[in-house]
Amino acid sequence: MAQLSNDDVRSLARDLGVKFIRLQFTDIFGVLKNVSITVEQLDKALDGELMFDGSSIEGFVRIEESDMYLRPDPNTFAVFPWRPRDGAVARLICDIYNPDGTPFAGDPRFVLRKAVAEAAEMGYTMNVGPEAEFFLFHVDNDGRPTTITQDRAGYFDLTPVDLGENARRDMVLTLDQMGFEIEASHHEVAPGQHEIDFKYSDALDIADKVVTFKFVVRTIAQRHGLHATFMPKPVFGIAGSGMHLNQSLMKNGENAFFDPGADMQLSDIAMYYIGGLMKHAKAVSAITNPTVNSYKRLVSGYEAPVYIAWSSRNRSPLIRVPAKRGMSTRIELRSPDPSCNPYLALAVSLKSGLDGIKNQIRPPRSCDRNIYEMTPEERDAEGIGNLPTSLEEAMRELNRDEVVKEALGSHVHRRFTEAKEIEWHRYSTQVHPWEIEEYLSKY
Repeated sequence: MAQLSNDDVRSLARDLGVKFIRLQFTDIFGVLKNVSITVEQLDKALDGELMFDGSSIEGFVRIEESDMYLRPDPNTFAVFPWRPRDGAVARLICDIYNPDGTPFAGDPRFVLRKAVAEAAEMGYTMNVGPEAEFFLFHVDNDGRPTTITQDRAGYFDLTPVDLGENARRDMVLTLDQMGFEIEASHHEVAPGQHEIDFKYSDALDIADKVVTFKFVVRTIAQRHGLHATFMPKPVFGIAGSGMHLNQSLMKNGENAFFDPGADMQLSDIAMYYIGGLMKHAKAVSAITNPTVNSYKRLVSGYEAPVYIAWSSRNRSPLIRVPAKRGMSTRIELRSPDPSCNPYLALAVSLKSGLDGIKNQIRPPRSCDRNIYEMTPEERDAEGIGNLPTSLEEAMRELNRDEVVKEALGSHVHRRFTEAKEIEWHRYSTQVHPWEIEEYLSKY
């Protein structure tokens, strides 16, 4: 990641003809927010003097404690390539501070910074490579999104059946211009489903890139007359969208997960990290799979993980260890979906892994069978548990897991819990179309 100073940002803004700057941040649910300023206000922004009303942001503060300050991170400066060069528009991602100069505990970026700092105290740096999937759908005559696609392509298919290819091509080009190193882009399994993968980096940089990625994908889709959605399961009967998180720890310039003399060449650190993730997997699900709809994806039959197990040979468990070793040694957490807040998702994943290292939590033996085909008795014999099957269950697990709660901090945990309880109540008291079809004429 490029290291920029405030002076670098001033020079770039001047040289690139920037007229408007969007100061961006996310609420606790990962929804991107922004305050737009003119370039004449850039010095004031870089000095951390710009204030906004935090009480209007979901999960932040009450109206009587609403003053918040934005402190732009100069390393996140980027120009929007789709806007005119004359009067260009740039963005800066911000940290959020209280009026007394302390970091705001409800800032998701701060939550991740805390976990990263804890890892650094132990000598580790977290690297992450995300694999985010999304759907491209048509809009109706009023511009509202539908779940309709004329696309009938499948995994890795090309034109003429992949009708979203031109949009995906423009997304890749735009991301490249914004500093992403794109490694692959392709059609996914389901009609209308796509994936764009970019190179791994440190945890904070990747979280920033994920929120930027989602913003760019939706913007470019709109310019092609399409709607891009990161909803985990928008259509019944086909695969949902995941965001696998490839994770590794670096120590003294070496991959701490690699040990050439160990079984499978996985170090004790790697095994403890896996053990920590598995121990806290149920609570972590509340953050990595944070919506009611998330649990419509986590069902058998669509390659999404359902069971808490790990393997280096198949893709049915929660955690897969890809075959590459050396500096590429990593574990792949397969449960997260792209509706999650990436700052919080990486924070709880890292915190869980570090707990495994601190307490030397070894995972059970790997399961190299297809877990979907195992009987309940066989899974019990192997000690294979289930991920939560609903948001309500996941929240119960979160509320009794002290490690994951500590990762979030009391403010985020409290506000997140309050919001999700409301979300679950609204869902559970609604009458859904399935119920009408199933019961209306029967009873």
